Amino acid sequence: MPNPSTENQTLSFLKRRFEQVGIRPNTRHGQNFMIDMNLQRLLLDAADLSEQDVVLEIGTGTAGLTVHMAHRAAAVVTIEVDRLLAQLASEELYDYSNVTLLRQDALRNKNRLSPEVIDAVKEQLTAGPDRVFKLAANLPYNIATPIISNLLSSEIVPRVMAVTIQKELADRIMAKPSTKDYSALSIWMQSQCRMELVRILPPSAFWPRPKVSSAILKIEFDSALRQRVVDLEFFHKFVRAMFFHRRKFLRSVVASAFKHQIEKPEVDDILSQLGFARDARAEQLDVETMIALSEAFRQRFQIAT
Repeated sequence: MPNPSTENQTLSFLKRRFEQVGIRPNTRHGQNFMIDMNLQRLLLDAADLSEQDVVLEIGTGTAGLTVHMAHRAAAVVTIEVDRLLAQLASEELYDYSNVTLLRQDALRNKNRLSPEVIDAVKEQLTAGPDRVFKLAANLPYNIATPIISNLLSSEIVPRVMAVTIQKELADRIMAKPSTKDYSALSIWMQSQCRMELVRILPPSAFWPRPKVSSAILKIEFDSALRQRVVDLEFFHKFVRAMFFHRRKFLRSVVASAFKHQIEKPEVDDILSQLGFARDARAEQLDVETMIALSEAFRQRFQIAT
Protein backbone atom coordinates (compact mmCIF):
# COMPACT_ATOMS: atom_id res chain seq x y z
CA MET A 1 0.00 0.00 0.00
CA PRO A 2 1.58 3.32 -1.06
CA ASN A 3 2.01 6.22 1.33
CA PRO A 4 -0.85 8.72 0.99
CA SER A 5 0.04 11.92 -0.81
CA THR A 6 -0.31 15.23 0.99
CA GLU A 7 -1.19 16.94 -2.28
CA ASN A 8 -4.08 14.82 -3.58
CA GLN A 9 -6.82 17.18 -2.38
CA THR A 10 -5.27 20.61 -2.71
CA LEU A 11 -6.90 23.22 -4.93
CA SER A 12 -4.08 23.08 -7.47
CA PHE A 13 -4.24 19.27 -7.64
CA LEU A 14 -8.00 19.20 -8.08
CA LYS A 15 -8.03 21.88 -10.78
CA ARG A 16 -5.21 20.17 -12.65
CA ARG A 17 -6.86 16.76 -12.40
CA PHE A 18 -10.23 18.07 -13.56
CA GLU A 19 -8.62 19.91 -16.49
CA GLN A 20 -6.83 16.72 -17.56
CA VAL A 21 -10.12 14.93 -18.12
CA GLY A 22 -12.14 17.99 -19.17
CA ILE A 23 -14.74 18.07 -16.38
CA ARG A 24 -15.99 20.53 -13.78
CA PRO A 25 -17.55 19.96 -10.34
CA ASN A 26 -21.21 19.02 -10.60
CA THR A 27 -23.28 21.12 -8.20
CA ARG A 28 -26.28 18.84 -8.79
CA HIS A 29 -24.39 16.13 -6.93
CA GLY A 30 -23.27 18.51 -4.17
CA GLN A 31 -19.61 18.37 -5.21
CA ASN A 32 -17.70 20.73 -2.92
CA PHE A 33 -14.21 19.38 -2.26
CA MET A 34 -12.40 20.05 1.02
CA ILE A 35 -9.08 21.67 0.09
CA ASP A 36 -7.68 22.39 3.57
CA MET A 37 -5.46 19.46 4.56
CA ASN A 38 -5.53 20.40 8.25
CA LEU A 39 -9.32 20.20 8.26
CA GLN A 40 -9.18 16.88 6.43
CA ARG A 41 -6.96 15.51 9.20
CA LEU A 42 -9.33 16.97 11.80
CA LEU A 43 -12.20 15.02 10.27
CA LEU A 44 -10.15 11.82 10.29
CA ASP A 45 -9.12 12.36 13.90
CA ALA A 46 -12.77 12.91 14.88
CA ALA A 47 -13.59 9.49 13.42
CA ASP A 48 -10.83 8.00 15.63
CA LEU A 49 -10.14 5.23 13.11
CA SER A 50 -8.34 2.03 14.07
CA GLU A 51 -7.29 -1.25 12.45
CA GLN A 52 -10.61 -2.83 13.52
CA ASP A 53 -12.81 -0.28 11.77
CA VAL A 54 -14.91 -0.61 8.65
CA VAL A 55 -15.48 2.88 7.31
CA LEU A 56 -18.30 4.02 5.04
CA GLU A 57 -17.58 7.11 2.96
CA ILE A 58 -20.34 8.78 0.94
CA GLY A 59 -18.93 10.96 -1.82
CA THR A 60 -15.55 9.55 -2.86
CA GLY A 61 -14.67 12.47 -5.12
CA THR A 62 -11.08 12.05 -6.27
CA ALA A 63 -10.37 9.76 -3.26
CA GLY A 64 -8.28 12.31 -1.37
CA LEU A 65 -9.89 11.39 1.95
CA THR A 66 -10.32 7.75 1.02
CA VAL A 67 -6.62 6.95 0.73
CA HIS A 68 -5.93 8.36 4.19
CA MET A 69 -8.73 6.27 5.69
CA ALA A 70 -7.39 3.17 3.95
CA HIS A 71 -4.14 3.56 5.89
CA ARG A 72 -5.93 3.83 9.23
CA ALA A 73 -8.83 1.37 8.95
CA ALA A 74 -9.32 -2.33 8.25
CA ALA A 75 -11.59 -1.61 5.28
CA VAL A 76 -13.23 1.29 3.50
CA VAL A 77 -16.47 1.15 1.53
CA THR A 78 -16.71 4.33 -0.51
CA ILE A 79 -19.61 5.48 -2.69
CA GLU A 80 -19.50 7.79 -5.70
CA VAL A 81 -22.53 8.47 -7.90
CA ASP A 82 -20.67 10.45 -10.57
CA ARG A 83 -19.31 8.18 -13.32
CA LEU A 84 -16.30 10.35 -14.23
CA LEU A 85 -15.31 10.98 -10.63
CA ALA A 86 -15.60 7.28 -9.87
CA GLN A 87 -13.18 6.60 -12.72
CA LEU A 88 -10.71 9.16 -11.35
CA ALA A 89 -11.04 7.68 -7.86
CA SER A 90 -10.52 4.11 -9.11
CA GLU A 91 -7.16 5.17 -10.57
CA GLU A 92 -6.10 6.68 -7.24
CA LEU A 93 -7.28 3.58 -5.35
CA TYR A 94 -5.79 0.95 -7.65
CA ASP A 95 -3.20 -0.24 -5.10
CA TYR A 96 -5.56 -0.23 -2.10
CA SER A 97 -6.88 -3.76 -1.65
CA ASN A 98 -8.89 -2.81 1.46
CA VAL A 99 -11.05 -0.28 -0.39
CA THR A 100 -14.36 -1.15 -2.06
CA LEU A 101 -15.52 1.55 -4.49
CA LEU A 102 -19.19 1.45 -5.53
CA ARG A 103 -20.42 3.71 -8.34
CA GLN A 104 -24.03 4.32 -7.41
CA ASP A 105 -26.44 6.38 -5.34
CA ALA A 106 -26.03 5.77 -1.61
CA LEU A 107 -29.79 6.03 -1.10
CA ARG A 108 -32.49 3.68 -2.36
CA ASN A 109 -35.02 6.40 -1.55
CA LYS A 110 -35.28 9.25 0.94
CA ASN A 111 -36.08 6.80 3.76
CA ARG A 112 -33.64 3.98 3.05
CA LEU A 113 -30.02 3.41 2.17
CA SER A 114 -29.19 1.36 -0.89
CA PRO A 115 -29.18 -2.41 -0.11
CA GLU A 116 -25.92 -2.75 -2.08
CA VAL A 117 -24.25 -0.26 0.26
CA ILE A 118 -25.53 -2.05 3.35
CA ASP A 119 -24.43 -5.43 1.98
CA ALA A 120 -20.94 -4.16 1.15
CA VAL A 121 -20.47 -2.85 4.70
CA LYS A 122 -21.86 -6.05 6.23
CA GLU A 123 -19.47 -8.14 4.15
CA GLN A 124 -16.49 -6.22 5.53
CA LEU A 125 -17.81 -6.35 9.09
CA THR A 126 -18.05 -10.17 8.97
CA ALA A 127 -14.45 -10.44 7.74
CA GLY A 128 -13.14 -9.97 11.29
CA PRO A 129 -14.52 -10.76 14.77
CA ASP A 130 -13.87 -7.36 16.33
CA ARG A 131 -14.71 -5.05 13.46
CA VAL A 132 -16.51 -1.78 14.16
CA PHE A 133 -18.63 0.23 11.73
CA LYS A 134 -18.06 3.96 11.34
CA LEU A 135 -19.06 6.69 8.90
CA ALA A 136 -16.45 9.28 7.91
CA ALA A 137 -17.26 11.59 5.03
CA ASN A 138 -17.39 15.04 3.55
CA LEU A 139 -21.09 14.48 2.84
CA PRO A 140 -22.71 16.02 -0.23
CA TYR A 141 -25.05 18.70 1.11
CA ASN A 142 -28.07 17.45 -0.81
CA ILE A 143 -28.12 14.00 0.82
CA ALA A 144 -26.55 14.63 4.23
CA THR A 145 -29.81 14.61 6.20
CA PRO A 146 -31.21 11.30 4.88
CA ILE A 147 -27.80 9.61 5.14
CA ILE A 148 -27.34 10.48 8.80
CA SER A 149 -30.98 9.92 9.77
CA ASN A 150 -31.43 6.65 7.89
CA LEU A 151 -28.27 5.10 9.26
CA LEU A 152 -29.80 5.24 12.74
CA SER A 153 -32.72 3.11 11.60
CA SER A 154 -30.75 0.73 9.39
CA GLU A 155 -29.74 -2.81 10.30
CA ILE A 156 -26.16 -1.60 10.77
CA VAL A 157 -25.70 1.49 12.93
CA PRO A 158 -22.31 3.27 12.98
CA ARG A 159 -20.64 3.57 16.35
CA VAL A 160 -19.30 6.95 15.22
CA MET A 161 -20.29 9.32 12.43
CA ALA A 162 -17.67 11.99 11.72
CA VAL A 163 -19.06 14.17 8.96
CA THR A 164 -18.69 17.48 7.24
CA ILE A 165 -22.14 18.97 6.71
CA GLN A 166 -23.83 22.35 6.38
CA LYS A 167 -23.59 24.29 9.63
CA GLU A 168 -27.35 24.81 9.40
CA LEU A 169 -27.85 21.03 9.56
CA ALA A 170 -25.45 20.71 12.49
CA ASP A 171 -27.45 23.40 14.29
CA ARG A 172 -30.68 21.46 13.69
CA ILE A 173 -29.20 18.21 14.95
CA MET A 174 -27.92 19.81 18.16
CA ALA A 175 -30.81 22.23 18.73
CA LYS A 176 -32.55 22.61 22.10
CA PRO A 177 -36.31 22.86 22.77
CA SER A 178 -38.09 26.15 22.06
CA THR A 179 -35.45 27.29 19.54
CA LYS A 180 -36.01 27.90 15.84
CA ASP A 181 -33.80 24.95 14.81
CA TYR A 182 -35.43 22.39 17.09
CA SER A 183 -37.14 19.74 14.99
CA ALA A 184 -38.03 16.09 14.62
CA LEU A 185 -34.46 15.50 13.44
CA SER A 186 -33.09 17.03 16.67
CA ILE A 187 -35.13 14.62 18.77
CA TRP A 188 -34.43 11.61 16.56
CA MET A 189 -30.66 12.13 16.74
CA GLN A 190 -30.46 13.15 20.39
CA SER A 191 -32.63 10.22 21.48
CA GLN A 192 -29.83 7.86 20.44
CA CYS A 193 -26.59 9.79 20.10
CA ARG A 194 -24.22 12.24 21.71
CA MET A 195 -22.91 15.05 19.51
CA GLU A 196 -19.81 17.23 19.42
CA LEU A 197 -19.36 20.22 17.14
CA VAL A 198 -15.69 19.80 16.23
CA ARG A 199 -15.17 22.85 14.02
CA ILE A 200 -17.08 25.43 11.99
CA LEU A 201 -15.67 25.70 8.46
CA PRO A 202 -15.75 28.78 6.21
CA PRO A 203 -16.72 28.51 2.53
CA SER A 204 -13.05 29.05 1.62
CA ALA A 205 -12.23 25.57 2.95
CA PHE A 206 -13.91 24.08 -0.16
CA TRP A 207 -13.73 24.17 -3.93
CA PRO A 208 -16.00 25.31 -5.43
CA ARG A 209 -16.89 27.59 -2.55
CA PRO A 210 -20.39 26.89 -1.18
CA LYS A 211 -22.63 29.81 -0.27
CA VAL A 212 -22.92 28.66 3.35
CA SER A 213 -20.67 27.72 6.24
CA SER A 214 -20.06 24.08 7.07
CA ALA A 215 -19.21 22.12 10.20
CA ILE A 216 -17.39 18.98 11.22
CA LEU A 217 -19.77 17.10 13.52
CA LYS A 218 -18.93 14.01 15.56
CA ILE A 219 -21.94 11.82 16.34
CA GLU A 220 -21.47 8.92 18.76
CA PHE A 221 -24.15 6.26 19.02
CA ASP A 222 -25.09 5.42 22.63
CA SER A 223 -26.94 2.13 23.10
CA ALA A 224 -28.04 3.18 26.60
CA LEU A 225 -29.84 6.18 25.14
CA ARG A 226 -31.54 4.06 22.49
CA GLN A 227 -32.79 1.56 25.08
CA ARG A 228 -35.15 4.24 26.38
CA VAL A 229 -37.12 3.92 23.14
CA VAL A 230 -39.27 0.78 23.19
CA ASP A 231 -40.37 0.83 19.54
CA LEU A 232 -37.92 2.74 17.36
CA GLU A 233 -40.05 2.69 14.21
CA PHE A 234 -43.15 3.98 16.01
CA PHE A 235 -41.12 6.63 17.78
CA HIS A 236 -39.61 7.86 14.50
CA LYS A 237 -43.04 8.18 12.85
CA PHE A 238 -44.57 9.74 15.97
CA VAL A 239 -41.92 12.45 16.31
CA ARG A 240 -42.14 13.41 12.64
CA ALA A 241 -45.92 13.64 12.94
CA MET A 242 -45.65 15.89 16.00
CA PHE A 243 -43.55 18.40 14.05
CA PHE A 244 -45.66 18.39 10.90
CA HIS A 245 -47.42 21.47 12.32
CA ARG A 246 -44.94 22.55 14.96
CA ARG A 247 -46.77 25.78 15.90
CA LYS A 248 -50.11 24.12 16.57
CA PHE A 249 -51.19 22.93 20.00
CA LEU A 250 -50.03 19.42 20.80
CA ARG A 251 -53.57 18.08 21.29
CA SER A 252 -54.58 19.22 17.80
CA VAL A 253 -51.49 17.74 16.18
CA VAL A 254 -51.95 14.35 17.89
CA ALA A 255 -55.66 14.23 17.07
CA SER A 256 -54.94 15.08 13.43
CA ALA A 257 -52.06 12.61 13.06
CA PHE A 258 -54.11 9.72 14.50
CA LYS A 259 -57.63 10.83 13.60
CA HIS A 260 -58.72 7.34 12.59
CA GLN A 261 -57.28 5.73 15.70
CA ILE A 262 -58.21 7.96 18.61
CA GLU A 263 -60.80 10.60 19.53
CA LYS A 264 -59.98 14.04 20.90
CA PRO A 265 -61.36 13.38 24.43
CA GLU A 266 -59.00 10.43 24.78
CA VAL A 267 -56.11 12.54 23.49
CA ASP A 268 -56.93 15.12 26.15
CA ASP A 269 -57.09 12.40 28.80
CA ILE A 270 -53.63 11.01 27.94
CA LEU A 271 -52.07 14.48 27.80
CA SER A 272 -53.68 15.37 31.11
CA GLN A 273 -52.35 12.21 32.76
CA LEU A 274 -48.85 13.15 31.59
CA GLY A 275 -49.23 16.66 32.99
CA PHE A 276 -49.37 18.62 29.73
CA ALA A 277 -51.10 22.00 29.61
CA ARG A 278 -53.77 22.44 26.93
CA ASP A 279 -51.55 24.95 25.10
CA ALA A 280 -48.45 22.71 25.00
CA ARG A 281 -46.59 22.50 21.67
CA ALA A 282 -44.21 19.85 20.35
CA GLU A 283 -41.38 22.35 19.90
CA GLN A 284 -41.34 22.91 23.69
CA LEU A 285 -40.78 19.25 24.63
CA ASP A 286 -37.34 17.89 25.42
CA VAL A 287 -36.20 14.46 24.24
CA GLU A 288 -37.12 12.63 27.46
CA THR A 289 -40.62 14.10 27.43
CA MET A 290 -41.16 13.23 23.78
CA ILE A 291 -40.07 9.63 24.44
CA ALA A 292 -42.59 9.38 27.30
CA LEU A 293 -45.34 10.93 25.18
CA SER A 294 -44.66 8.59 22.29
CA GLU A 295 -44.69 5.53 24.54
CA ALA A 296 -47.98 6.53 26.14
CA PHE A 297 -49.70 6.66 22.75
CA ARG A 298 -47.94 3.51 21.53
CA GLN A 299 -49.29 1.61 24.50
CA ARG A 300 -52.77 3.05 23.91
CA PHE A 301 -52.77 1.90 20.27
CA GLN A 302 -51.35 -1.50 21.25
CA ILE A 303 -54.23 -2.08 23.68
CA ALA A 304 -56.72 -1.02 21.02
CA THR A 305 -55.45 -3.65 18.60
